[in-house]
Amino acid sequence: MSRTTIADPSLIPDIETFEERVAIMVHAGGIPTDQAKDLAAQAQGFRSQAHYWAWLRVYVDRKRLG
Repeated sequence: MSRTTIADPSLIPDIETFEERVAIMVHAGGIPTDQAKDLAAQAQGFRSQAHYWAWLRVYVDRKRLG
């Protein structure tokens, strides 16, 4: 996602929930970490973990710049 990309305002990342879902899937479900991260991101409406973190990166950059 570039700085010119308009983020979908309906997507609101919840880092705590993301991390918790990943931990549960990895430790209780035996799912590989990368797959668990993709699934946790998809549960919040993102395409993948890369999309999730890119959205957060753009959000933080925009907030920091004012």
